[in-house]
Amino acid sequence: MLTSRTFLKRTRAGAVVKVVREHYLREDIPCGAAACRLCPPRPAGPGLGLQAQPSGAASSLCPGPHYLLPDTNLLLHQIDILEDPVIKNVIVLQTVLQEVRNRSAPVYKRIRDVIQNPEKHFYSFTNEHHRETYIEQKQGESSNDRNDRAIRVAVKWYNEHLKKIEDEEKIQVIFLTNDRTNKEKALEEGITAYTCEEYIKSLIANPDLVDRLACMSDEGKEIESGKIIFPEHIPLSKLQQGIKSGTYLQGTFRASRDNYLEATVWVHGDAEENKEIIIQGLKHLNRAVHEDIVAVELLAKDEWVALSSVVLQDDGQNEDDIENEEETENILKTSVNKDMLRPTGRVVGIIKRNWRPFCGMLSKSHIKEARRHLFTPADRRIPRIRIETRQADTLEGQRIIVAIDGWPRNSRYPNGHFVKNLGSAGDKETETEVLLLEHDVPHQPFSQGVLSFLPKMPWSITEQDMKYREDLRHLCVCSVDPPGCTDIDDALHCRELENGNIEVGVHIADVSHFIRPGNALDEESVKRGTTVYLCEKRIDMVPELLSSNLCSLRSNVDRLAFSCIWEMNRNAEILKTRFTKSIINSKASLTYAEAQMRIDSATMNDDITNSLRGLNKLAKILKKKRIDNGALTLSSPEVRFHMDSETHDPIDLQTKELKETNSMVEEFMLLANISVAQKIYDEFPEFALLRKHPAPPPSNYDILVKAAKSKAITPDLFLFFLPSFQNLEIKTDSAKALAESLDKAESPTFPYVNTLLRILATRCMMQAVYFCSGMDNDFHHYGLASPIYTHFTSPIRRYADIIVHRLLAVAIGADSTYPELTDKHKLADMCKNLNYRHKMAQYAQRASVAFHTQLFFKNKGVVNEEAYILFVRKNAVVVLIPKYGLEGTVFFEEKGKPTPRLDYNHEVPSLTVEDTTLRVFDKVKVDVMLDASNIQHQKIQMVLVEPKV
Repeated sequence: MLTSRTFLKRTRAGAVVKVVREHYLREDIPCGAAACRLCPPRPAGPGLGLQAQPSGAASSLCPGPHYLLPDTNLLLHQIDILEDPVIKNVIVLQTVLQEVRNRSAPVYKRIRDVIQNPEKHFYSFTNEHHRETYIEQKQGESSNDRNDRAIRVAVKWYNEHLKKIEDEEKIQVIFLTNDRTNKEKALEEGITAYTCEEYIKSLIANPDLVDRLACMSDEGKEIESGKIIFPEHIPLSKLQQGIKSGTYLQGTFRASRDNYLEATVWVHGDAEENKEIIIQGLKHLNRAVHEDIVAVELLAKDEWVALSSVVLQDDGQNEDDIENEEETENILKTSVNKDMLRPTGRVVGIIKRNWRPFCGMLSKSHIKEARRHLFTPADRRIPRIRIETRQADTLEGQRIIVAIDGWPRNSRYPNGHFVKNLGSAGDKETETEVLLLEHDVPHQPFSQGVLSFLPKMPWSITEQDMKYREDLRHLCVCSVDPPGCTDIDDALHCRELENGNIEVGVHIADVSHFIRPGNALDEESVKRGTTVYLCEKRIDMVPELLSSNLCSLRSNVDRLAFSCIWEMNRNAEILKTRFTKSIINSKASLTYAEAQMRIDSATMNDDITNSLRGLNKLAKILKKKRIDNGALTLSSPEVRFHMDSETHDPIDLQTKELKETNSMVEEFMLLANISVAQKIYDEFPEFALLRKHPAPPPSNYDILVKAAKSKAITPDLFLFFLPSFQNLEIKTDSAKALAESLDKAESPTFPYVNTLLRILATRCMMQAVYFCSGMDNDFHHYGLASPIYTHFTSPIRRYADIIVHRLLAVAIGADSTYPELTDKHKLADMCKNLNYRHKMAQYAQRASVAFHTQLFFKNKGVVNEEAYILFVRKNAVVVLIPKYGLEGTVFFEEKGKPTPRLDYNHEVPSLTVEDTTLRVFDKVKVDVMLDASNIQHQKIQMVLVEPKV
């Protein structure tokens, strides 16, 4: 049956047009109940539909067999309840799904996943196309009221329909809604309806489920019962008008890690002024949470403030103590230099909440038998959350997940609900899980849908695979990687040609052969974006069958590769470059140390060793050219843990030693990346995926220049007398000037100073990012001093490289293109996601090193070590211990101890503690120990031993 839907729509030009759409109604849409013989059979697909005899939690309100049917708001707010294994046999209407899709993409994805889970028996019913459940919108009826009525009509139809099933026990459909009006109308129409809370509290065997209920208390009602703390949020429609007229500014709210009464808002748009706005004080923060999109009103200039350098952690347990907060706020208002004042504002409304489930720990209430407790998130930028739970005794000392439900005006903290217990705090498995969740690293096992796109084993290379490939199995190819590496992306070869020139080849795993555009495996890989390497664990971007087997270029097996082959002369000048898909057979998988040993050996002269020597010779020339060009050689101390083979606890910690062979491999990878970047850009100037490294603004270098100056002028009189260094002037006008001044900055009496300067220079750098060539015009890579660059050499662990492989394959005619590959807007969005995933992977790796460092010092007691000062702060110094590559802060103010006299000079920079002056790069001695007083935020504590203060 055909019906039509008519609606009016305003065009961009302001005209009103009438739109008529055909809407098909059918009679053959199944109800999804397994026992139903009246409907046609359900089409095959994921999810098994509703059970004939609904199994699920026993309810005291509905003792008989029943299905549940929730409305839109219930699904949006109580998704944690619906995901619980106890809740089964739920009908999700098309009306509800469409509304959820429009209002929250994350919840929509979660409910789709639940519908596809065969154990849950959720069924999606297409009520908008069923002849007996479709309804027209009445005149004067809002679309919201129409949808509510459509849901009630569907519940009624289901109950009538299920009565016709010839079974001893009739199955009832229970309508779940938290909307009072909708529930009243349902009851008037003879529908059995309950609120989510009523139904969950009626579950006899699952009292714990009550904790997962989202708090849906009405803000209006609460005002009578408590003192109003926060100003009202302006409604969205007025905010949008205000942003248009310039009264308000829209931006992303970034809470401070160190001070809970302070935040900054990064304003969206291209305006140069007021890019970053300071928000200070509880009322001005006005219930915004880190990463929310907010509307801000600028304060008058005489109310502007400077970012405070005070560290304030919110550790109050009494949430009614607002007077104390006001006293604390006064600490922030210290007298500051006029030049330090920055644009300051207040949050007037929330445009979009960016709440996610948060990991943390329960701070149990001191009141006996209390149900309301505060939850302290692991991320210090997130406020504490008030939750209700009966399991406080069980959850104490556990890492748990909590979701925020709302933040009323009269509540010092937001309200939320318990979602999941992750395990005991401090336990290695639990802490790794927390670390992955907090850094938003997708780490669930690959689904069956994804795995179904893997090649069937046993796999072998077919005639079809050889179609556009060169057979390079005769070449003496080998790989050089860290010890224990199973995901070998790259291999190299080098041989002399008859004309006296040298042929060098970089062979990269052909991952794009196995991952085809748009399938589930491809979508999962792009979502993950990168492999994440933790201290004891690797979270793969692609399933293990590919990463450690079929794509890994292991020795003595045939593998598919993408090869970049150059003809060079003895001066490493490129004469010819060609790219080809290939098939290779690596002759050896070596570690850096093994390759180095072969190069240095006087007795070894086999093909592999000679190939390595040729590569090494050319790599040294390439490196010198690159550095002469202005490329930077920076330093960051990398740490390696030695694990106990049984307990897997770290027993030794040392900085990684880099060999010549590390540099050899790196040179050819850089060269391949540059060659490929140029090729794909020449071929696709509008949609090449490239990588750039912006030059840092000059102000970024202040710390580096000041540090070098402070060492160049002042002789160090403490313990290790050093002559003044005359050549420590750091020039920063170009990468070349910086590279040259870093090379010159050396001292025979203080050899480590050069490494320290390079570590500091690394901190001054901007982040390198992926971008689409058609959306940008600055391609330069500052650190490598290259006009163009991309990532081609690691497709097993980086998705960007897979896209680059696809572009290159199309460029050389080895593969066909597809629409998304030549859509620069889609590529730009993908780059945004890849940049986010790479950043989070870096943070997760650092957090993993920090956690394992804590485990190491936990068993060590107090360790005394030499350190160097990296930064000087107002009340502390940041030091680096070279032996461990470990950084930490030495504070000079301790709770319960008299505060020493501190004099901070930000020009030098230096800090005088009583009569001892500390400067950047001073050598000191510190005691290192683990401070486990706060189980959630355990930290490495450092105390200055020499010089004595």
